[in-house]
Amino acid sequence: MPKGRLIVIEGTDGSGKSTQFARLCQRAEAAGIPFQRLVFPQYQEESSALVRMYLNGEFGADPRAVNAYAASSFFALDRYASYMTDWKNDCARGAVILANRYTTSNAVHQLSKLPESEWEPFLNWLYGYEYGLLGIPKPDLVLFLRVPPALSYRMAERRSAETGAAKDIHESDLRHLEASAHAAQYVAGRDGWVTVECAAGERYRTREDIAAEIRGHIEALLHV
Repeated sequence: MPKGRLIVIEGTDGSGKSTQFARLCQRAEAAGIPFQRLVFPQYQEESSALVRMYLNGEFGADPRAVNAYAASSFFALDRYASYMTDWKNDCARGAVILANRYTTSNAVHQLSKLPESEWEPFLNWLYGYEYGLLGIPKPDLVLFLRVPPALSYRMAERRSAETGAAKDIHESDLRHLEASAHAAQYVAGRDGWVTVECAAGERYRTREDIAAEIRGHIEALLHV
């Protein structure tokens, strides 16, 4: 049985995280690898109430209406509730955990609200809070899916038009998407995330091409 690992799919908005996460889970299932599947935020759970209020704009339509520390706490406590009630024992048994978004999302979206002079203190606080004080596990591997902010914005526009679903306050703010992309590039380099470029210029790579690259990055961990 593979040694327990926490593998996180992270990325900018519109990068195809959910699609690639689903493909990764299907691949693990086909390979007969037991794993736990996590998707954050947990929108259907009570623990995400503050997250939903925030993303729906109930604290203000501008993402900066809620400071980085407060907003990070909303998402962190949703993860803590999930860990304590769902997958803590799986971790203790050495299970493989696959997560779509994680603490890494706070490092991208909330870091971008701060001046760069405050980035290091914020990241030290964030990791100390979630991994230290709350006690949730650190990822063993973070795969960061990146697309240009303008492409992310257009994808969110198209998805909203096709589904009728309203964009959240992150997706609807191009300035936030641009700041998050800049912050994400910084954190990815700082923390050793594996960056997967999902676009060549202004065009997306094929889903199959991206999935093949992801498999190449994780095969040493999961043998998939």
